[in-house]
Amino acid sequence: MNSITYRNIKGMARKWLFCALTSLPLGGLGWAFTSCSDIMDTDSELVEKLEDNRLQEPTDSVYSVMGIVYKMQAIADRTVLLGELRSDLTTTTASASKDLKAITNFTVDTDNAYNRISDYYAIINNCNYYLKNVNKDLVKNDRKVFEAEYAVVKAFRAWTYLQVALVYGNVPLVTEPLLTEVDAQDALNQSFVGINEICNYFIDDIKPYVDTKLPVYGQINEQNSQKFFIPVRALLGDLCLWAGRYAEAAQYYHDYLSSHTDPLPTGISSATWADISTKDYRSIRSSLSYGGANNECICYIPMESNGFYGIRSDLENIFSSTSINMDYAQATPTKRMRQLSAASDYCGIYIKADGSQDTIYAPKENLERPELVGDLRFGANYSNRVSKTERYARTSNEIQTIDKFNRNGVTLYRISMVYLRYAEALNRAGFPQAAFAVLKYGLYPDIVNNLIDDTERVLGATFINFNGDDFTVENTQGIHSRGSGRAECDTLYQIPQPAVPLASRADTVAFQIPLVEDMIVNEMALEGAFEGYRFYDLMRVALRRGDPAYLADPVSRRHGTVDEGLRSLLMSTNNWYLPRP
Repeated sequence: MNSITYRNIKGMARKWLFCALTSLPLGGLGWAFTSCSDIMDTDSELVEKLEDNRLQEPTDSVYSVMGIVYKMQAIADRTVLLGELRSDLTTTTASASKDLKAITNFTVDTDNAYNRISDYYAIINNCNYYLKNVNKDLVKNDRKVFEAEYAVVKAFRAWTYLQVALVYGNVPLVTEPLLTEVDAQDALNQSFVGINEICNYFIDDIKPYVDTKLPVYGQINEQNSQKFFIPVRALLGDLCLWAGRYAEAAQYYHDYLSSHTDPLPTGISSATWADISTKDYRSIRSSLSYGGANNECICYIPMESNGFYGIRSDLENIFSSTSINMDYAQATPTKRMRQLSAASDYCGIYIKADGSQDTIYAPKENLERPELVGDLRFGANYSNRVSKTERYARTSNEIQTIDKFNRNGVTLYRISMVYLRYAEALNRAGFPQAAFAVLKYGLYPDIVNNLIDDTERVLGATFINFNGDDFTVENTQGIHSRGSGRAECDTLYQIPQPAVPLASRADTVAFQIPLVEDMIVNEMALEGAFEGYRFYDLMRVALRRGDPAYLADPVSRRHGTVDEGLRSLLMSTNNWYLPRP
């Protein structure tokens, strides 16, 4: 399999690729259509006769699955852009395209290049076709030939449906392949479903495959192909989190992270001051990395290195100055991003003259780089400088770099973000101490036994049980320590406590849950900035609390003061979704 490239994969995979709902105009009461050709292109060369496409041979597996991966490239960049540019952390520059500006301004129309629901349903339809026609019970050499691929495609379909529901709200739930115009029309005539129905349906749909091993295709284009596949257990955690099934979400996340065969501790990568003992605040060191080749990245959509062979990611050219964009970046951090980062306290340890240890907090003023105030993750991944250029030069003299993007593709799952969702689920399941420990200490046996009270430890035993051989102080840290120094020593970073003791432990837990949740959401911003999570993190909590202001307030304060028009727009949840073409 080492010789396989995307070029020959796509050549072999063509007969497994099918068209989906290509045009779905919005009518007064829902989706309408003008003709059958608006719904399905039955003349496409990618549509083959059903009897010619039975999946029977083991050699079919890699090409059919990789054909679906190829279709996912079409939505890879927008998965990040729609989650990032609509948030409070990022805005567009004067150089941005009108379509990108429309995303930021919540004025996306049906002609916007990033508003193509047909791309999502192309993936879904290919998944439906595969699942319908693969001989999943085929056995050769005492092994079910397509078992791993069947689970992978189920996960692709569930993940894509989650995305389309987040972007568009209510959508048609189609689980059969659409191969005729009549099929497409019937799909549009059914009742649409929202995020809860989508999540609950696909929880049941993929749960039977939670222990199915991923396919092993080896290296493809010098990349580890196992990172092309979405882990079912982690995806189940996401679906349960969105569905409000918090105990189940916490269990799925825990079991995924603490697997005895493939444990995933947080690691100890971080951005730190070079030497806090000298109080020389001029340079930092960073071991943070987000690319597909490192252990932090769990899975990603592989993209082309050459646009001739398919779709290249444009994220780097949107967020950073490059030769392709003449150094004119199209997206940039907001004032609110800077404020969130600066609000954190950086706590370090230094050795005093007598050999004893003490804590020190980095200053919050008079730094040479203002983006290094507070949490260092922002400054470690963002830089901006003004260069000297000729007076009439075509290139920008402002050089921006955001070093957050996976050169191999578009990241979908990353270990630190899974830990933060795990903390969110733990907290809402009634375990705020354990959730806070994920932020401050990391969860390993010593922390669980010594810093979580007996009641929470007993009630949450299955959620916070970590093997002491796999999870230790040497390989585990609080996520906050990735940018804010030694969080475990930071006396300013504490779990919220009521001013006076409350009547019962249950009252204290109820008091803590929303406040710890706020801390988790802030940590998600610090850790996941520019990666496309933020808008959806705000959306999830706002929907959970029944409080649209949870999203509307921060987004309307992007530039430091409230944009009342934007806030009013976002107080209606209908405006959180794109108009359906």
